[in-house]
Amino acid sequence: QDGDLKFPLESVKKLKELIDGNRHINPRMMVPKASYSPCQEKHLPEEFWPVCKREDAAMIFRRLSLAAEDDLCEICANAACAGCF
Repeated sequence: QDGDLKFPLESVKKLKELIDGNRHINPRMMVPKASYSPCQEKHLPEEFWPVCKREDAAMIFRRLSLAAEDDLCEICANAACAGCF
């Protein structure tokens, strides 16, 4: 969840894979992080398409990607969990 937007955890994990996959490209050929958008990915889950139309899409994607960090358990990645940290 990000604000009033809610997404399935599996879709958020897929988003993180897309974002992380973009980082493993040759650094000289890599697009600067600030100009990269998951909206350019053809495998972006459909749930995120409306986010691409928002001005704050980059911030939303960044927060969702952080929520899917590998070191977080799935319970902690959910907004319903308030005491994980």
